[in-house]
Amino acid sequence: MIFALDPLLNNLDLTAVLVMLAKILVAFTFLMVSVILMIWFERKLHADFSNRLGPRWAGPFGVLQTLADGMKIMFKSDLIPDQADKAVFKYAPFLSLVPAFLVFSVIPIGGNFNGDKGGMVEIAGKQTMMQVADPHMGVLVILAMSGLAVYGIMLAGWSSGSKYPLLGAVRASAQMVSYEAALGLSVLAVLLNSGSLSTNAIVNSQSTWGWNAWATGIIPFIVFIIAGTAELNRPPFDLVEAEQELVGGFHTEYAGFRFAIFYVAEFMNVVTMSTIIVTLFLGGPAGPDFGITGWVSDYVLPFIWFFLKVIAVLIMFVQFRTTLPRLRYDQLMDLGWKILIPLSLGWFLLLAAFKVADTEGWNPVVTGVAGLLVIMVGAALLSVAVRTARYRRTAEKVGV
Repeated sequence: MIFALDPLLNNLDLTAVLVMLAKILVAFTFLMVSVILMIWFERKLHADFSNRLGPRWAGPFGVLQTLADGMKIMFKSDLIPDQADKAVFKYAPFLSLVPAFLVFSVIPIGGNFNGDKGGMVEIAGKQTMMQVADPHMGVLVILAMSGLAVYGIMLAGWSSGSKYPLLGAVRASAQMVSYEAALGLSVLAVLLNSGSLSTNAIVNSQSTWGWNAWATGIIPFIVFIIAGTAELNRPPFDLVEAEQELVGGFHTEYAGFRFAIFYVAEFMNVVTMSTIIVTLFLGGPAGPDFGITGWVSDYVLPFIWFFLKVIAVLIMFVQFRTTLPRLRYDQLMDLGWKILIPLSLGWFLLLAAFKVADTEGWNPVVTGVAGLLVIMVGAALLSVAVRTARYRRTAEKVGV
């Protein structure tokens, strides 16, 4: 097997190549259609939460409103500021769009994970997986691409030659650094529990309802959701746009097609982040087959389980946007550095202690109590340090 990308590579022939190309085409089509529907879904659900109607004229229930808006924006003027770095300004939007698809390529959206099947299905007589690729370091691909996506925002803000986009780009870089650490530490808890970097293997380790959401103690799941929301620059963490402060933030100078790319990239990242959460913490497409065998259990039921889980996570993101007020920038930084990072690090060390206790035969109760005491002492010391620093800053201001 070559890099464990796909079992099709073990016996490469014309049929295998066609199946691989078909999977790429299906994945790309599925993601783009999901983005179109997600824009409609968020507008409609947000309207319901606000006791409004939302889109309802273009197509059944307004489902074609996204296409109508897309056609309109394609014919709008494309503006490039005089002071902009024109080459970077033109290509920055694509740097926000491409990483989302690369992440989606390692996400299993189907496959039978019951028994010892491991998500394998048969297509055109070939054994394969319901994902474009399954590299050994699939989780590292996800983390790398999530970090790379912010470069599109940073370059867009810097290249615009305007102060408001530049401030949005600076905020984006600081926000990414702050929350990428918490995101990575919460993922480490999943890797510790699953014992693999492969997304397929992670889903397979959760196939018997042992979802990582509760197998890791809920805390990494909550931290990942909060950090993931900050990575997406969605409310209440949308400080990189903040129209009350920065007009539109990093995309203030963008219009027409290039603005549409940023708009699509935002919703594509939401869909992709939802699939990541489902894969790492909620069992992916794994679920009960109710004793059904054959193509239904191999293709239909896994995709249904995956779809329902993703919809549930998307509803959660929309509800965040609807109900939570935007944080101040200092609150954003405090939440990342003073709460999420110490909490995720302490919880990871506690899970590691349980692993060592299980290997060495230590008493798990004593291990848990000792670990929680250490975490509580660390939290108390951190609280004292924060209060002392705040008091000294206040004293310095008064003294001035």
